[in-house]
Amino acid sequence: QVQLVESGGGLVQAGGSLRLSCTASVRTFSAYTMGWFRQAPGKEREFVAAISLSSGRTDYTDSVKGRFTISRDNAKNTVYLQMNSLKPEDTAVYYCAAYRGLFYSGTYSASQFGSWGQGTQVTVSS
Repeated sequence: QVQLVESGGGLVQAGGSLRLSCTASVRTFSAYTMGWFRQAPGKEREFVAAISLSSGRTDYTDSVKGRFTISRDNAKNTVYLQMNSLKPEDTAVYYCAAYRGLFYSGTYSASQFGSWGQGTQVTVSS
């Protein structure tokens, strides 16, 4: 199992930016599809973004397209989520997740990811 540690969360005003980082303790990081999910109070965990093994494919939920960018640095075992033009509805705990292999459908479910970080709080004030 992969150990994942997120960082970069915090409090920001609407319209601001944050960059989340997630570092994995695994030798074969490049063999994992990496994803970001978020969970707001009283809501289910939802998919935010994912990136394939060699960054050849990225996918986003509709509500963050054009505002968030997922990227990875396989040499550093790290995946990033750059969040711009943040909105109060982006407030949630953000989780990094790892799946060994490729997703072919472009559909991502939390239940498919086997490893999770502890989460980092993102709060966007209006």
